[in-house]
Amino acid sequence: MSDLRLAARTARIAPFQVMELVKRAVLLEQQGRPIIHLSIGEPDFTAPEPVVAALERAARAGRTQYTSATGLPALREAISRDYRYRYGVDVDPGRIVVTAGASAALSLACCALVDVGDEVLVTDPSYPCNRHFVAAFDGVARTVPVFADTRFQMTEALLAANWGPKVRGALLASPANPTGTSIPFDELGRIVAAARARGGFTIVDEIYLGLSYEGRARTALELGDDVVVVNSFSKYFHMTGWRLGWLVVPPSTAATFEKLSQNLYICASTLAQHAALGCFEPDALAEFERRRLAFRDRRDFIVPAMRALGFDVPVMPDGAFYAWLDCTRFGDSGVLASRLLEEASVSLVPGHDFGANEPGRWMRLSYATERAKLEEAVHRIGRCLAG
Repeated sequence: MSDLRLAARTARIAPFQVMELVKRAVLLEQQGRPIIHLSIGEPDFTAPEPVVAALERAARAGRTQYTSATGLPALREAISRDYRYRYGVDVDPGRIVVTAGASAALSLACCALVDVGDEVLVTDPSYPCNRHFVAAFDGVARTVPVFADTRFQMTEALLAANWGPKVRGALLASPANPTGTSIPFDELGRIVAAARARGGFTIVDEIYLGLSYEGRARTALELGDDVVVVNSFSKYFHMTGWRLGWLVVPPSTAATFEKLSQNLYICASTLAQHAALGCFEPDALAEFERRRLAFRDRRDFIVPAMRALGFDVPVMPDGAFYAWLDCTRFGDSGVLASRLLEEASVSLVPGHDFGANEPGRWMRLSYATERAKLEEAVHRIGRCLAG
């Protein structure tokens, strides 16, 4: 039998190396090794009791039928109220599209906005799947190297310098994976205005916006109803495996996004949607705030601790649960990650997944694990490097 011919676009999508390293760590764990996972971007917290109770009520009541493609009206209204409560922004629920995680939201956004050959500006480093969402719809992710001087983020000047005749828009994240840094809001406003002036779009991934640690968090929705915003129940709301997210889209495009969602996804998980209504109950919101402060405490421990071990952390992360470590003193990040996993039983991620901008120099550390494990990880890493 002959091999099945695959579409050419599949060759433009690289393997997700983080997951390969995690598989190795899990295998060692299954063999009895006490692995400390500082690799995966997944909170160790799980859904709080109001969410679990809402799931149980929905399941027992048989609320398992398809919802509309844009999501439960009650959930869209709850998300709209949350924008008003937390960010002081009025968002019409008709602009909100509930999706099967932020990944589905980003896929829908690229499907709607990217034509064949269109270029989309993304930073390097950045979340690797963002490049592949663009490639999946036959666009080209045009990477913009960013450094500590811009907090590893896009600026208006960088956007202008890299905008060319094929560029259609920009896909940004604030706070960002893998660096944990945000775009200063006034700078984000200039970026959006610059893209708008060129007839381009701006997609802003805000899945970590709720996990901001310095000052009042502000959503890009303040900057105009033409900005496309992506968010998720995975990070701040601690519902990773429930696969639930949302988009906020320009009013003129809502019908198009609904049509695409109908055809590509039918709808997000009905039970997960009913459960997510519990996220907006007062007890749940209070618990999420306590957990945000716990993440901030972990950051305030782990960054100085890694600096004390000899890693350079040139920019203090102000959101998410990542630190971007310069491991130049210890050699290539891929080699070091393997050494730490095998010798110290600590799993970190080398920079190679996140772009081509000096990947051997950088490592991502996720502090989405309890403080005691972070302290033990620091001890193990120190002992390994000293040996």
